[in-house]
Amino acid sequence: MPVREHDLGEVRDAVAKLCATFPMDYWRATDRERRYPAEFVRALTEAGWLSCLIPEEYGGAGLPLAAAAAILEEIQKSGANGAACHAQIYTMGTVLRHCNEAQKRKYLPEIAKGELRLQAFGITEPSAGTDTSSIRTAAVRKGDRYIVNGQKVWTSRAEHSDLMLLLARTTPREAVQKKTEGLSVFIVDMKAALNKGLSIRPIRTMINHATTEIFIDNLEVPAENLVGEEGNGFRYVLDGMNAERILIGAECIGDARWFLAKATAYANERKVFGRPIGQNQGVQFPIARAYMATEAAALMVERAAALYDAGRPCGPEANMAKQLAAEASWQAGDMCLQTHGGFGFAEEYDIERKFRETRLYQIAPISTNLVLCYIAEHVLHLPRSY
Repeated sequence: MPVREHDLGEVRDAVAKLCATFPMDYWRATDRERRYPAEFVRALTEAGWLSCLIPEEYGGAGLPLAAAAAILEEIQKSGANGAACHAQIYTMGTVLRHCNEAQKRKYLPEIAKGELRLQAFGITEPSAGTDTSSIRTAAVRKGDRYIVNGQKVWTSRAEHSDLMLLLARTTPREAVQKKTEGLSVFIVDMKAALNKGLSIRPIRTMINHATTEIFIDNLEVPAENLVGEEGNGFRYVLDGMNAERILIGAECIGDARWFLAKATAYANERKVFGRPIGQNQGVQFPIARAYMATEAAALMVERAAALYDAGRPCGPEANMAKQLAAEASWQAGDMCLQTHGGFGFAEEYDIERKFRETRLYQIAPISTNLVLCYIAEHVLHLPRSY
């Protein structure tokens, strides 16, 4: 579904107006208290932005990924933190393309109305890291249900989600020809499972990301909660991963533009030695370089989203979008902090918070090293390095 540029402009304006009702002291307080921004998530839900990708027949807006990217970019550009709820958008990459009709009709209308949250994506494990094919969480079919055992880590927002997409091995790795075979995706009702085979342990980090570790002990999952065909889960999560990379790229662009606006304004108003510091090329040039890097990365995010929406392969573009945007946001963040000098470390300027938040995307949702390996092997056809 193509979206005209002026339509995206309307989306951006509406999201910006909503974000403006949550001033910076709200975000300082949630960060300081490590509190989930429930009020902000509720406002986005009620406005329909978190159900933007859900088709109209299930109660959503039926917008393309390009519109979702614009929504998340505007959230970050406002100084807010969309990481509190972005999973409800990017998990649709797996749900919309691979869930059956019964599953869609059961879950999507409730998600669209805000009566259910799908905020958790259980993939990463302590021993496997980014080597997804080496996960050990196993699901064994027993009649009309699967018995699941294992452990997940860095499963963010698990405490604030009703549903989780869970990746588990249904065929042992030694019994498949390709290591990516034998993996399956399940929809887990987390509220029903809590303390009945599933437990959650929060992990305190340098940012307010509501991330957790999940322990799964003989958890019973109905067979009807299997997404698609058993054993094809790796292919299913790739759609979610590509959507995630593109949307995280858009968030990074939003962060970068927030940093650029802050730095530019400060460089114009701050006077030292009788003149604005922005008059000095030592201040000007880093801002200009960060601006160019941001605009270039934004084009790659736009390109990746267009390919995704057209149903075309977009693995290289999604990875490059995430990598380039993450590098641009970090460059802009470092520049903004340097421009502000000591004041950049003061909580009231919000830079140190955003600086910490945007640093995450050098590591998540995938390490920059893995992106480089992917491009080297799959695009440049260099020998596999791992």
